[in-house]
Amino acid sequence: MVPEVFVEVVEVLSHKYTVMTICECFGVPKSTYYRWKKKSDKLPYLHQLIINICKQFSYRLGHRNVRGILKNDYKIKVNRKTVQKVMQKYHIQCRVKKKRKSHIAGEGKCIVPNLLKQNFQADHPNQKWVTDITYLPYGEKMLYLSTIMDLYNNEVIAYRVSDTQEVHLVLDTLEAACERRETHGVILHSDQGAQYTSYAFQELAKEKGIITSMSRKGNCFDNAVIESFHSSLKSEEFNTQIRVKPTNSIVLEKVESYMYYYNYIRPFTKLLFSLISLGQFTPKGVLSAYSFTYIRTGFRAAVVSSIRFTTVVCGASWTISGSCLASSEI
Repeated sequence: MVPEVFVEVVEVLSHKYTVMTICECFGVPKSTYYRWKKKSDKLPYLHQLIINICKQFSYRLGHRNVRGILKNDYKIKVNRKTVQKVMQKYHIQCRVKKKRKSHIAGEGKCIVPNLLKQNFQADHPNQKWVTDITYLPYGEKMLYLSTIMDLYNNEVIAYRVSDTQEVHLVLDTLEAACERRETHGVILHSDQGAQYTSYAFQELAKEKGIITSMSRKGNCFDNAVIESFHSSLKSEEFNTQIRVKPTNSIVLEKVESYMYYYNYIRPFTKLLFSLISLGQFTPKGVLSAYSFTYIRTGFRAAVVSSIRFTTVVCGASWTISGSCLASSEI
Protein backbone atom coordinates (compact mmCIF):
# COMPACT_ATOMS: atom_id res chain seq x y z
CA MET A 1 0.00 0.00 0.00
CA VAL A 2 1.43 3.35 -1.05
CA PRO A 3 0.79 5.87 1.76
CA GLU A 4 0.28 8.86 -0.54
CA VAL A 5 -2.24 6.97 -2.69
CA PHE A 6 -4.20 5.73 0.31
CA VAL A 7 -4.40 9.25 1.78
CA GLU A 8 -5.78 10.53 -1.54
CA VAL A 9 -8.35 7.69 -1.66
CA VAL A 10 -9.59 8.53 1.83
CA GLU A 11 -9.90 12.22 0.94
CA VAL A 12 -11.94 11.37 -2.17
CA LEU A 13 -14.30 8.94 -0.36
CA SER A 14 -14.56 10.77 2.99
CA HIS A 15 -17.65 12.71 1.90
CA LYS A 16 -19.55 9.40 1.52
CA TYR A 17 -17.97 7.16 4.13
CA THR A 18 -16.31 7.60 7.50
CA VAL A 19 -12.56 7.31 7.82
CA MET A 20 -12.99 4.28 10.07
CA THR A 21 -15.07 2.43 7.44
CA ILE A 22 -12.55 3.16 4.68
CA CYS A 23 -9.62 2.05 6.83
CA GLU A 24 -11.39 -1.19 7.75
CA CYS A 25 -12.11 -1.94 4.07
CA PHE A 26 -8.44 -1.53 3.13
CA GLY A 27 -7.14 -3.19 6.29
CA VAL A 28 -5.22 -0.10 7.39
CA PRO A 29 -5.31 0.95 11.05
CA LYS A 30 -6.83 4.35 11.68
CA SER A 31 -3.72 5.54 13.55
CA THR A 32 -1.54 4.55 10.59
CA TYR A 33 -3.73 6.56 8.26
CA TYR A 34 -3.38 9.71 10.39
CA ARG A 35 0.37 9.19 10.61
CA TRP A 36 0.58 8.95 6.83
CA LYS A 37 -1.66 11.95 6.45
CA LYS A 38 0.52 14.01 8.74
CA LYS A 39 3.58 13.14 6.69
CA SER A 40 1.86 13.76 3.36
CA ASP A 41 0.75 17.20 4.50
CA LYS A 42 4.36 18.24 4.82
CA LEU A 43 6.14 17.43 1.59
CA PRO A 44 9.82 18.35 1.57
CA TYR A 45 10.51 21.59 -0.25
CA LEU A 46 12.61 19.86 -2.91
CA HIS A 47 9.90 17.27 -3.56
CA GLN A 48 7.22 19.91 -3.92
CA LEU A 49 9.45 21.95 -6.22
CA ILE A 50 10.12 18.97 -8.49
CA ILE A 51 6.41 18.15 -8.60
CA ASN A 52 5.59 21.74 -9.54
CA ILE A 53 8.24 21.79 -12.30
CA CYS A 54 6.96 18.54 -13.80
CA LYS A 55 3.37 19.76 -13.64
CA GLN A 56 4.34 23.07 -15.26
CA PHE A 57 5.82 21.23 -18.26
CA SER A 58 2.95 18.69 -18.49
CA TYR A 59 5.18 15.86 -17.27
CA ARG A 60 7.25 15.94 -20.46
CA LEU A 61 10.64 16.55 -18.84
CA GLY A 62 13.14 13.89 -17.83
CA HIS A 63 15.08 13.99 -14.59
CA ARG A 64 18.13 15.56 -16.26
CA ASN A 65 16.11 18.51 -17.53
CA VAL A 66 14.42 18.95 -14.16
CA ARG A 67 17.83 18.93 -12.48
CA GLY A 68 18.98 21.60 -14.95
CA ILE A 69 15.99 23.82 -14.13
CA LEU A 70 16.65 23.42 -10.40
CA LYS A 71 20.25 24.47 -10.94
CA ASN A 72 19.66 27.38 -13.34
CA ASP A 73 16.37 28.84 -12.09
CA TYR A 74 16.39 27.97 -8.39
CA LYS A 75 20.16 27.75 -7.73
CA ILE A 76 19.68 24.33 -6.17
CA LYS A 77 22.43 21.82 -6.81
CA VAL A 78 21.25 18.25 -6.49
CA ASN A 79 22.34 14.92 -7.90
CA ARG A 80 20.31 13.80 -10.90
CA LYS A 81 19.68 10.42 -9.25
CA THR A 82 17.98 12.20 -6.35
CA VAL A 83 15.67 13.97 -8.79
CA GLN A 84 15.02 10.65 -10.53
CA LYS A 85 14.06 8.93 -7.25
CA VAL A 86 11.66 11.75 -6.33
CA MET A 87 9.99 11.58 -9.75
CA GLN A 88 9.68 7.80 -9.49
CA LYS A 89 8.22 8.08 -5.99
CA TYR A 90 5.39 10.32 -7.18
CA HIS A 91 5.05 8.65 -10.60
CA ILE A 92 5.76 11.80 -12.56
CA GLN A 93 8.42 10.51 -14.95
CA CYS A 94 8.20 11.53 -18.59
CA ARG A 95 7.28 8.99 -21.26
CA VAL A 96 10.39 7.56 -22.92
CA LYS A 97 10.41 7.61 -26.72
CA LYS A 98 10.90 4.27 -28.41
CA LYS A 99 14.31 3.88 -29.96
CA ARG A 100 14.15 3.40 -33.70
CA LYS A 101 15.99 0.38 -35.05
CA SER A 102 18.71 1.85 -37.24
CA HIS A 103 20.48 -1.35 -38.26
CA ILE A 104 19.99 -5.07 -38.49
CA ALA A 105 21.59 -6.99 -35.65
CA GLY A 106 24.86 -8.57 -36.72
CA GLU A 107 25.14 -6.54 -39.93
CA GLY A 108 27.67 -3.87 -40.71
CA LYS A 109 27.28 -0.63 -42.62
CA CYS A 110 28.78 -0.05 -46.03
CA ILE A 111 27.93 3.34 -47.56
CA VAL A 112 28.81 3.95 -51.22
CA PRO A 113 28.71 7.17 -53.31
CA ASN A 114 25.72 8.35 -55.32
CA LEU A 115 26.67 7.45 -58.90
CA LEU A 116 23.20 7.93 -60.40
CA LYS A 117 22.81 11.59 -59.34
CA GLN A 118 19.14 11.66 -60.42
CA ASN A 119 20.02 10.78 -64.03
CA PHE A 120 17.26 8.25 -64.67
CA GLN A 121 17.93 7.80 -68.42
CA ALA A 122 19.72 4.71 -69.75
CA ASP A 123 21.03 4.01 -73.27
CA HIS A 124 20.58 0.24 -73.22
CA PRO A 125 19.17 -2.53 -71.02
CA ASN A 126 21.07 -3.59 -67.90
CA GLN A 127 22.88 -0.27 -67.64
CA LYS A 128 21.10 1.25 -64.64
CA TRP A 129 18.90 -0.53 -62.10
CA VAL A 130 17.07 0.93 -59.11
CA THR A 131 15.75 -0.94 -56.10
CA ASP A 132 13.79 -0.29 -52.92
CA ILE A 133 11.62 -1.92 -50.25
CA THR A 134 8.06 -0.79 -49.50
CA TYR A 135 5.45 -1.75 -46.91
CA LEU A 136 2.26 -3.61 -47.84
CA PRO A 137 -0.04 -2.99 -44.83
CA TYR A 138 -3.12 -4.54 -46.42
CA GLY A 139 -3.30 -8.18 -45.34
CA GLU A 140 -3.54 -10.07 -42.09
CA LYS A 141 -0.01 -9.00 -41.20
CA MET A 142 2.54 -6.55 -42.54
CA LEU A 143 4.25 -7.63 -45.75
CA TYR A 144 7.30 -6.13 -47.46
CA LEU A 145 7.88 -5.82 -51.22
CA SER A 146 11.39 -5.63 -52.65
CA THR A 147 11.61 -4.54 -56.30
CA ILE A 148 14.36 -4.05 -58.88
CA MET A 149 13.60 -1.95 -61.98
CA ASP A 150 15.60 -1.39 -65.17
CA LEU A 151 15.73 2.34 -65.95
CA TYR A 152 16.12 1.69 -69.69
CA ASN A 153 12.39 1.02 -70.04
CA ASN A 154 11.21 1.03 -66.42
CA GLU A 155 10.61 -2.70 -66.52
CA VAL A 156 10.28 -4.53 -63.20
CA ILE A 157 12.86 -7.26 -63.70
CA ALA A 158 12.56 -8.87 -60.25
CA TYR A 159 10.50 -8.62 -57.10
CA ARG A 160 10.04 -10.58 -53.89
CA VAL A 161 7.48 -10.35 -51.07
CA SER A 162 8.23 -11.38 -47.48
CA ASP A 163 6.78 -10.97 -44.01
CA THR A 164 10.15 -9.68 -42.76
CA GLN A 165 12.51 -7.06 -44.15
CA GLU A 166 15.71 -8.86 -43.28
CA VAL A 167 18.74 -9.01 -45.58
CA HIS A 168 17.60 -12.23 -47.26
CA LEU A 169 14.73 -10.32 -48.90
CA VAL A 170 17.03 -8.05 -50.93
CA LEU A 171 19.48 -10.89 -51.57
CA ASP A 172 16.73 -13.06 -53.08
CA THR A 173 15.53 -10.14 -55.22
CA LEU A 174 19.02 -9.46 -56.53
CA GLU A 175 19.58 -13.15 -57.32
CA ALA A 176 16.34 -13.21 -59.31
CA ALA A 177 17.28 -10.05 -61.24
CA CYS A 178 20.70 -11.43 -62.19
CA GLU A 179 19.35 -14.73 -63.48
CA ARG A 180 19.99 -15.08 -67.26
CA ARG A 181 21.26 -11.50 -67.51
CA GLU A 182 24.67 -10.01 -68.17
CA THR A 183 25.22 -7.89 -65.07
CA HIS A 184 28.86 -6.87 -65.36
CA GLY A 185 29.07 -3.09 -65.01
CA VAL A 186 25.39 -2.57 -64.08
CA ILE A 187 24.81 0.36 -61.72
CA LEU A 188 22.37 -0.66 -58.97
CA HIS A 189 21.00 2.32 -57.06
CA SER A 190 19.26 2.12 -53.68
CA ASP A 191 18.68 4.17 -50.57
CA GLN A 192 20.78 3.83 -47.42
CA GLY A 193 18.52 1.24 -45.83
CA ALA A 194 20.14 -1.25 -43.50
CA GLN A 195 19.55 -4.09 -45.95
CA TYR A 196 21.48 -2.32 -48.73
CA THR A 197 24.34 -1.14 -46.51
CA SER A 198 24.89 -4.66 -45.20
CA TYR A 199 28.11 -6.41 -46.18
CA ALA A 200 26.11 -9.42 -47.40
CA PHE A 201 24.29 -7.35 -50.03
CA GLN A 202 27.42 -5.47 -51.09
CA GLU A 203 29.41 -8.70 -51.43
CA LEU A 204 26.71 -10.35 -53.55
CA ALA A 205 26.54 -7.32 -55.84
CA LYS A 206 30.33 -7.39 -56.18
CA GLU A 207 30.25 -11.10 -57.09
CA LYS A 208 27.77 -10.34 -59.87
CA GLY A 209 29.95 -7.52 -61.22
CA ILE A 210 27.39 -4.90 -60.17
CA ILE A 211 28.42 -1.39 -59.12
CA THR A 212 26.30 -0.19 -56.20
CA SER A 213 25.13 3.39 -55.76
CA MET A 214 23.19 5.00 -52.90
CA SER A 215 20.96 8.02 -52.41
CA ARG A 216 21.92 10.78 -50.07
CA LYS A 217 20.65 10.18 -46.56
CA GLY A 218 16.97 11.08 -46.21
CA ASN A 219 16.63 12.19 -49.85
CA CYS A 220 13.84 10.23 -51.56
CA PHE A 221 14.23 12.22 -54.80
CA ASP A 222 17.53 10.44 -55.52
CA ASN A 223 15.50 7.25 -56.00
CA ALA A 224 12.33 8.86 -57.33
CA VAL A 225 11.51 6.34 -60.09
CA ILE A 226 11.16 3.28 -57.85
CA GLU A 227 9.45 5.38 -55.16
CA SER A 228 6.91 6.52 -57.75
CA PHE A 229 6.35 2.95 -58.93
CA HIS A 230 5.61 1.71 -55.41
CA SER A 231 3.25 4.62 -54.92
CA SER A 232 1.43 3.75 -58.15
CA LEU A 233 1.16 0.10 -57.14
CA LYS A 234 -0.51 1.00 -53.85
CA SER A 235 -2.85 3.64 -55.26
CA GLU A 236 -3.90 1.72 -58.38
CA GLU A 237 -4.08 -1.82 -57.02
CA PHE A 238 -5.02 -1.44 -53.34
CA ASN A 239 -6.33 2.02 -52.49
CA THR A 240 -9.00 1.93 -55.20
CA GLN A 241 -10.60 -1.20 -53.78
CA ILE A 242 -13.37 -1.37 -51.17
CA ARG A 243 -11.83 -1.00 -47.73
CA VAL A 244 -11.80 -4.62 -46.62
CA LYS A 245 -8.95 -6.53 -45.01
CA PRO A 246 -7.75 -9.13 -47.55
CA THR A 247 -5.77 -12.22 -46.65
CA ASN A 248 -2.02 -12.33 -47.27
CA SER A 249 -2.53 -14.69 -50.21
CA ILE A 250 -4.85 -12.15 -51.86
CA VAL A 251 -2.26 -9.41 -51.30
CA LEU A 252 0.34 -11.59 -53.05
CA GLU A 253 -2.05 -12.21 -55.94
CA LYS A 254 -2.69 -8.49 -56.29
CA VAL A 255 1.04 -7.72 -56.35
CA GLU A 256 1.64 -10.37 -59.02
CA SER A 257 -1.32 -9.12 -61.05
CA TYR A 258 -0.09 -5.52 -60.91
CA MET A 259 3.45 -6.51 -61.91
CA TYR A 260 2.06 -8.18 -65.04
CA TYR A 261 -0.18 -5.19 -65.73
CA TYR A 262 2.73 -2.74 -65.28
CA ASN A 263 5.17 -4.70 -67.44
CA TYR A 264 2.81 -5.66 -70.25
CA ILE A 265 -0.33 -3.51 -70.36
CA ARG A 266 -0.08 -0.17 -68.54
CA PRO A 267 0.29 2.85 -70.90
CA PHE A 268 3.78 4.25 -70.63
CA THR A 269 5.43 7.30 -72.19
CA LYS A 270 9.15 6.85 -71.57
CA LEU A 271 9.93 4.10 -74.13
CA LEU A 272 12.65 4.77 -76.70
CA PHE A 273 13.25 3.27 -80.15
CA SER A 274 14.51 -0.16 -79.10
CA LEU A 275 13.86 -3.86 -79.44
CA ILE A 276 15.12 -5.84 -76.51
CA SER A 277 16.91 -9.08 -77.30
CA LEU A 278 15.06 -12.37 -76.96
CA GLY A 279 17.05 -13.13 -73.81
CA GLN A 280 15.28 -10.32 -71.97
CA PHE A 281 12.06 -10.78 -70.09
CA THR A 282 9.75 -8.38 -71.93
CA PRO A 283 10.19 -6.36 -75.13
CA LYS A 284 8.54 -3.05 -74.43
CA GLY A 285 8.04 -1.20 -77.65
CA VAL A 286 9.02 1.28 -80.27
CA LEU A 287 9.62 5.03 -80.36
CA SER A 288 8.11 7.43 -82.86
CA ALA A 289 10.09 10.55 -83.59
CA TYR A 290 6.71 12.27 -83.58
CA SER A 291 3.77 12.20 -81.21
CA PHE A 292 2.54 8.74 -80.29
CA THR A 293 0.14 6.83 -78.07
CA TYR A 294 0.37 3.36 -76.61
CA ILE A 295 -1.86 0.39 -77.32
CA ARG A 296 -2.59 -2.43 -74.87
CA THR A 297 -1.40 -5.39 -76.95
CA GLY A 298 0.36 -7.64 -74.45
CA PHE A 299 3.58 -5.73 -75.09
CA ARG A 300 4.13 -2.00 -74.70
CA ALA A 301 4.06 -0.69 -78.27
CA ALA A 302 3.79 2.71 -79.89
CA VAL A 303 1.80 3.91 -82.88
CA VAL A 304 4.47 5.25 -85.23
CA SER A 305 4.24 7.82 -88.05
CA SER A 306 5.96 7.44 -91.44
CA ILE A 307 7.81 4.21 -90.57
CA ARG A 308 7.37 0.71 -91.98
CA PHE A 309 9.24 -2.43 -91.01
CA THR A 310 8.60 -6.03 -89.99
CA THR A 311 10.44 -7.87 -87.22
CA VAL A 312 10.01 -10.97 -85.10
CA VAL A 313 9.80 -10.67 -81.33
CA CYS A 314 9.01 -13.61 -79.01
CA GLY A 315 7.27 -15.67 -81.69
CA ALA A 316 5.14 -12.89 -83.18
CA SER A 317 5.58 -11.02 -86.45
CA TRP A 318 5.15 -7.26 -85.97
CA THR A 319 4.45 -4.96 -88.90
CA ILE A 320 4.39 -1.19 -88.38
CA SER A 321 3.18 1.00 -91.20
CA GLY A 322 2.05 4.61 -91.21
CA SER A 323 0.05 5.06 -88.01
CA CYS A 324 -1.17 1.52 -87.45
CA LEU A 325 0.23 -1.52 -85.70
CA ALA A 326 -0.62 -5.13 -86.55
CA SER A 327 0.61 -8.48 -85.25
CA SER A 328 0.25 -12.03 -86.43
CA GLU A 329 1.38 -15.35 -84.96
CA ILE A 330 4.03 -17.31 -86.89
